[in-house]
Amino acid sequence: MKKVALNAAGLLVALFAAFPVYWMISTSLKPSNEIFSATPQPVPTHPTLAHYREILTGNLIPGVSFFDFFVNSALVAISTVVLSGLVALLAATAVARFRFRLRTSFLIMLLVVQMIPLEALVIPLFLMIQRLGLYNTLPSLILTYLGFSLPFAVWMLRGFVAAVPKELEEAAAIDGASRAQTFRRILLPLVAPGLVATSIFSFITAWNELIFALTFINDQGSYTLPVAMTFFFGRDDTNWGPVMAASTLFTLPVIIFFLLVQRRMVSGLVAGAVKG
Repeated sequence: MKKVALNAAGLLVALFAAFPVYWMISTSLKPSNEIFSATPQPVPTHPTLAHYREILTGNLIPGVSFFDFFVNSALVAISTVVLSGLVALLAATAVARFRFRLRTSFLIMLLVVQMIPLEALVIPLFLMIQRLGLYNTLPSLILTYLGFSLPFAVWMLRGFVAAVPKELEEAAAIDGASRAQTFRRILLPLVAPGLVATSIFSFITAWNELIFALTFINDQGSYTLPVAMTFFFGRDDTNWGPVMAASTLFTLPVIIFFLLVQRRMVSGLVAGAVKG
């Protein structure tokens, strides 16, 4: 009975979490008269792809298509994932393998940085971006998201690096492997689950962020998808069909990415929790 109760509770939680996603997809397939019906139906009576055609063939902004916003978001997210993974792995290796002054202070700082509200950093970062000459460019977002994702990534990967026995590296050195070869052939494959877990965090951070993208980018052709989504909401009304269609397309890359790496992510989270 206890097992049945736990399974039932888990099923309810899963349904509660999945229902908004289902309703978003269902609404995106409904014609406008069904969306604004007095008695909304959970399943579209007359499914249509009209809202998707409107999104993919039309222009939210004159001269800029939905695909352009998608490309901007993809460039920012992928660049953030690659850079954060590389920098975080090197930093985590240094923290886990070497002893140096202020090492403990550095680790504490990683935790303290994550406690600062992002809203408190908008103006300081805006002034810094302007002085660097990066205002109204995608690199400004990449650097900002990189700074937000690195503390978590370094802390997470530190546990994976510390869990790798030093004897493996010493054996590789005895066999004539250089430090670079040891890092590439011994350490990197063993911490791959941790890289996957931190990559998902970095990807979601860069893909979903709105405040800094809206503040640092003024060129409409360089807007990311979260900023483009705001154009669906008018002052007096909202066209919910295109909103839900765009939201579905906006969500798909994250879902696909998660499904591809979910096994490594689960093993990575567990290993990072008990090792180091």
